[in-house]
Amino acid sequence: MVSDTQINATVPTGSGTVQITVTTPNGTSTQNVTFTYATATAPTLTSLNPASGPTGAGNTVVLTGTGFTGATQVLFGTTPAPSFTVNSPTQITATAPAGSGSVQVKVTTPGGSSNTLTYTYVSGPAISSLSPSAGPQAGGNTVLITGTNLANTTSVHFGTTSVAFTVLSSTQVSAAAPPGTGSVNVNVTTPGGTSNNLTYTYSAIPTVGTVSPGQGPTAGGNTVMITGTGFSGATQVLFGTTPAPSFTVNSPTQITATAPAGVAGAVAVNVVTPGGTSSPGAFYFYVAPPALTSLSPPSGPANGGNTVVINGLSLTLTTAVHIGAASVPFTVLNDSQVSFAAPPGTSTANVNVTTPGGTSNNLTYAYVAAPALSGLNPNLGPESGGTVVTVTGTNLATTTSVHFGAVSAAYTVLSDTQLTAVAPPGTGTANVNVTATGGTSNNLTFTYVPPPG
Repeated sequence: MVSDTQINATVPTGSGTVQITVTTPNGTSTQNVTFTYATATAPTLTSLNPASGPTGAGNTVVLTGTGFTGATQVLFGTTPAPSFTVNSPTQITATAPAGSGSVQVKVTTPGGSSNTLTYTYVSGPAISSLSPSAGPQAGGNTVLITGTNLANTTSVHFGTTSVAFTVLSSTQVSAAAPPGTGSVNVNVTTPGGTSNNLTYTYSAIPTVGTVSPGQGPTAGGNTVMITGTGFSGATQVLFGTTPAPSFTVNSPTQITATAPAGVAGAVAVNVVTPGGTSSPGAFYFYVAPPALTSLSPPSGPANGGNTVVINGLSLTLTTAVHIGAASVPFTVLNDSQVSFAAPPGTSTANVNVTTPGGTSNNLTYAYVAAPALSGLNPNLGPESGGTVVTVTGTNLATTTSVHFGAVSAAYTVLSDTQLTAVAPPGTGTANVNVTATGGTSNNLTFTYVPPPG
């Protein structure tokens, strides 16, 4: 009893319409007050949102249907939801328990149990790689995300930024990187949860400052040191449009590259990184290899000292001249001529020239011994001259002059050991010598005989 005018009572089981009476010590009521038993209707379930979720407990699921008033239980398979709220006769918000696979969800009310709908437990995503794992600060490049359980991806984040994506398969998703700087975490979210993080790095566009050496052979193969900025993660070094066959990133500011082959002339050197391609800031000059055609003279004395002119092509940038194993001082006369002083030597020696374009072919330079005289026949003659004198000795084949004293005489070379000379006019005695490629000979004496009288 609540008061003298009000009673709360528990309705007993029944059906149809019955009269309600109250009995007290004073008797039983006679008023016609009736109570009708209504038939309870079981709830119906029309949708689950979401219809899938992680295997762990805690996912919020909204159930839509009818007849939810007084709901006493929400079951996920055989497991009751750890908590739920009846928002209205047509909506319940429930917390999914932990589970796996697919289970049937139903609602229980005093009117009975609802039909069932399927709720699927989804394993959480895991990502293993990003390709590429770095890109330009401007963004826009496509990043391939590889992992597992990615088929139902609902979002991809770079740091705090949600980006557009395409599900390629259960193991791959492609996403467009947004603009950014530094490094950010990348993760994937599915109904199964949010994946682990992988690092994506934003790279600045590289710059090229210097190239050393700034020139080299058209055949390539030489080592070039490139300095600049932003070289970390470099993927390519370009000489013009030709990639270097190999390179090493020594630091963010230095790369060592092997120059590829090229044609004579200048090309821009650029570095490609995930941040982009550098703007042309340094040039490399391909130099044609030198080619030698002749030496003038091609031979000289064993004691050296004579000037030799090298004739050829592409000689302007000469950096070294070699005769045999010896490097000798030189003078570049023009693009087709270089001169040098021959050092002492014997026999023959190869002569070549080195430039940034490479080392030339070899030409042979011959060392010639000085002539030596052993006899004059006759060794005297009239003061009026005209005597034909046979000069005997060695190394006479390259004779360039014959002197009687200070006077140059006409001569004819007969062999390497003999020549004839016509004695010029003179008096007294005169020293006779021969000059050849190898130098000047010893002296022999020719006597001038005065006329009788």
